[in-house]
Amino acid sequence: MAAVSVLALLPRRCRGIAVRYRELLKFGLVGGATFVIDTALFYALKLTVLEHKPVTSKVIAVLVATVVSYVLNREWSFRSRGGRGRRSEAMLYFLISGIGVALYSAPLWVSRYLLHLQTPYTTRLVEEIADFTAGQVVGVLLGMAFRWWAFRRWVFPAQPDPGPAPSPVLSRR
Repeated sequence: MAAVSVLALLPRRCRGIAVRYRELLKFGLVGGATFVIDTALFYALKLTVLEHKPVTSKVIAVLVATVVSYVLNREWSFRSRGGRGRRSEAMLYFLISGIGVALYSAPLWVSRYLLHLQTPYTTRLVEEIADFTAGQVVGVLLGMAFRWWAFRRWVFPAQPDPGPAPSPVLSRR
């Protein structure tokens, strides 16, 4: 009922787009929520207990956000897809998300350790801007694009079309 009322609030020409791309929109909303979780946890760790370990902070933040993402994507974004047992689905989800963690973390690693965008080589302001750009923008975009493609392909595949229903009337020769 709530989805119908939200659709009714949209302009008529946007309703068709919202319905057509509903999985992508839901995936994006889940991604937005987990982006906030990831960012808050990343900075909470990086600025406190893991001050000198930004990549470790990022990995922990992404792992926590991934668990939340699985639950929300399974129960909301891709609820009409599936066909796998929950155990194998979860294993695939976390395997693909593990690859996503590498994609999320790689730009931050490059920024910090290849480009040396960290103190004492640069100012603290430049370091923070580089960390945010590499870890929270570039990394998230890379990981999100990969995860969207891989989840739809392997974790939550479309249900196979059973084809036309057999006719209840027997044909006579």
